Amino acid sequence: MWTLDELLDRVSAALTAEYSGAPNGRVRDVPDRRAVRWYATTGLVDRPSAMRGRTALYGKRHLLQLVAVKRLQSEGRTLAEIQTELAGAADTALAAIARVPERLLESADPPPQEAVRPRFWAEPAAAPAAPPPAPPQAAPLNGVALGGGAVLLVPGTPAAADIADIAAAAQPLLDLLASRGLLTNERESP
Repeated sequence: MWTLDELLDRVSAALTAEYSGAPNGRVRDVPDRRAVRWYATTGLVDRPSAMRGRTALYGKRHLLQLVAVKRLQSEGRTLAEIQTELAGAADTALAAIARVPERLLESADPPPQEAVRPRFWAEPAAAPAAPPPAPPQAAPLNGVALGGGAVLLVPGTPAAADIADIAAAAQPLLDLLASRGLLTNERESP
């Protein structure tokens, strides 16, 4: 892989052989950095193969594409005509047009394998966690003794009449607990 400057050096070296330059003088003999970026934006040349930080990396195909574009421009063709001809061209077709010396193609290393970092901004946002429910603001609990060790907890403070009514209402429950041996008095008797 090459940086953009390294790629342009190779393009220049490749064009020294069999290249008469652009016929009208309005087109540069060798593309500059800006032209390569524009070619990539318009689709005339592939986008960079990889990135190393903020540095774009280019390979063999990019070299073939740029030299082919310049060779076709030297024949007087417009960029629109060139783009039509080279769109989707295989490397073998590009190599036939570009005629790049083999020595310039040799060190096109494969793109470096970098660890893929997760794209946190592309993942759907997680639903915000619901705040824990507020603890209920309960009144203090008071115990009402029902007999046999059973105690009923009630909020607030019951009056004496309330305690008598609660004990009467709880009698069926106390009888059930006694029949199952779940009250203190029943457990203690032999």
